[in-house]
Amino acid sequence: MRRVSIVTLAGLALAAVALAGIPAVAQAPGGSADAKKLKNPVPVTAGSLKTGEALFQKNCRFCHGADAKGNGPQAPKDTHPPNLTDETWDHGSTDGEIFTVIQNGAGPKLEMKGYKGRISDQDIWNVINYLRSLGPQAKR
Repeated sequence: MRRVSIVTLAGLALAAVALAGIPAVAQAPGGSADAKKLKNPVPVTAGSLKTGEALFQKNCRFCHGADAKGNGPQAPKDTHPPNLTDETWDHGSTDGEIFTVIQNGAGPKLEMKGYKGRISDQDIWNVINYLRSLGPQAKR
């Protein structure tokens, strides 16, 4: 009977995590139709760019590199963080798709952990504004 209770509790815990909105899978290559619908509510201003740059340097440069070219010194072994300054965005190129990747993570083995709960939504949009200032102005 005790074994059944433990299994039941474990199942309930997993269900609670799923209902809390924690993604079971990172965004797949090619983007997301739902994410494409998200629009960046944060205007591109000097303040947004400065905040986005500071957040990128604090949280992202270790894997993506200080210049965002995918050459960070602490990327997990056998991973290849993307160059965020070019025109190729494997998980979608709209602001909404980029937001979803930053928030929920990416990679076949979730190599990039999501920042949901660690960085506010507004600050994720600030990072996107900063990234847009580094490379081609893709679909917003």
